Amino acid sequence: MKIPEQTACGLMQKIVSGELSAARVAEEMTAYARELNPKTNAFVRFHDPSPSGDGAVSLPVALKDNICVRGCPATCGSRILSGFVSPYDAGVVERLKDSGARVIGSLNMDEFAFGSSTETSAYGPVRNPWDLGRVPGGSSGGSAAAVSAGQVVWSLGSDTGGSIRQPASFCGVVGLKPTYGRVSRYGLVAFGSSLDQIGPFTRDVADCALLLRIISGFDDRDSTSVDRPVPDFPRLLGRGVKGLRIGIPKEYFIDGIEPDVLGAVREAVEVFKKAGADVREISLPHTSYAVATYYIVATAEASSNLARFDGVEYGLRAVPDKARKAAIVDMYETTRQKGFGDEAKRRIMLGTYVLSSGYYDAYYLRAQKVRTLIKRDFEKAFEDCDLILSPTAPTTAFRIGEKTSDPIAMYLSDIFTIPANLAGIPAMSLPCGFDKAGLPVGLQLMARAFDEETLLNAAFVYEQKTGWHKERPSLKGA
Repeated sequence: MKIPEQTACGLMQKIVSGELSAARVAEEMTAYARELNPKTNAFVRFHDPSPSGDGAVSLPVALKDNICVRGCPATCGSRILSGFVSPYDAGVVERLKDSGARVIGSLNMDEFAFGSSTETSAYGPVRNPWDLGRVPGGSSGGSAAAVSAGQVVWSLGSDTGGSIRQPASFCGVVGLKPTYGRVSRYGLVAFGSSLDQIGPFTRDVADCALLLRIISGFDDRDSTSVDRPVPDFPRLLGRGVKGLRIGIPKEYFIDGIEPDVLGAVREAVEVFKKAGADVREISLPHTSYAVATYYIVATAEASSNLARFDGVEYGLRAVPDKARKAAIVDMYETTRQKGFGDEAKRRIMLGTYVLSSGYYDAYYLRAQKVRTLIKRDFEKAFEDCDLILSPTAPTTAFRIGEKTSDPIAMYLSDIFTIPANLAGIPAMSLPCGFDKAGLPVGLQLMARAFDEETLLNAAFVYEQKTGWHKERPSLKGA
């Protein structure tokens, strides 16, 4: 038995039965992760995998580099946070440690979660385990690649506009963005505060349900956390989908989708039909405005959130080459110039512009009004259906360097994932096939706010009837 090939639930059963010890699992998984990391570059650092608590889930877990762990660096894939060590645990880390989980490392990401390919990281690009010459998606590319490659059984990422679901699709794993407010954002370094959510990456839906149950719950340190009961998600799986109403939004099946992606998603629709689901066409009429709306709202919030990184309190402090009269201003400018990468600077400048005097009403205020229309589209759609089904991304994983010179093409990678963030609803990606090049295709499911239960159950039914989640990458190519 090879530990890196097991699921979390499978390993837990073996630990409970005495077939394996938690210490052995942590040691072998960490050793394998280290051995494989020169190929994937998924981890940016490893932590001591010592036991964290007395809970029942004594398994290794790794976290995106924007989730704070007490006594460990949290650099968000950026030079500007070099040297910063977190003085506290994020809310999700507290819950993981209380469950007995062992945090073994921090995972690579696009700088400050700005990207769809994990190529903007100060630590270099992450490589897709299915083809090492291709991207894993982003911004949580390290989180997806590590699970796909078997470096860790499960991981956490963050999703602001698709940063869990799109890399899950590219890497052939399960990724879920919870409802906004379901999981505490305390200790998550903010990108877009009204959009960010922490969520799980796993190999199958059962593991996803378990990890979501562990990290969910109210946290009064997060002003956006919602105080409502957390269902026992694992126990609610396997109820079938007979009579479940699944909406297919016509706006998500458009020109530009790769034929192999479209074919795999249409085959998935047939699986649900044969399982007894009621599949119907729906409309989300403001979908075409989602990307533009997102890149106003998200960059505005990023500009505000990243203003704190100026060389005074956190991380890097760059001293100007020649001291001038306004020394403190020179230090701010030099630190931010040297500390932030090109994509971070681009988004900060965009956000500052749309919030500036004379442009606030024309851009930011108008974007918020369109966001409301997009949210209403979903509310109306859910009057007639229980789930919404679409491709996760219009393409499979593209080659490293293929889109770095074209930011607009990169931004369009998230065209199908962004609307769920704007609406605040839960959404997930799960494997639904492969293209002709052997690259994974992702299926996206979306549900009403706080109805992760229906989302996970439908995904579990699909998974049991197909088995795509059992495929493993070869880690070849360059």
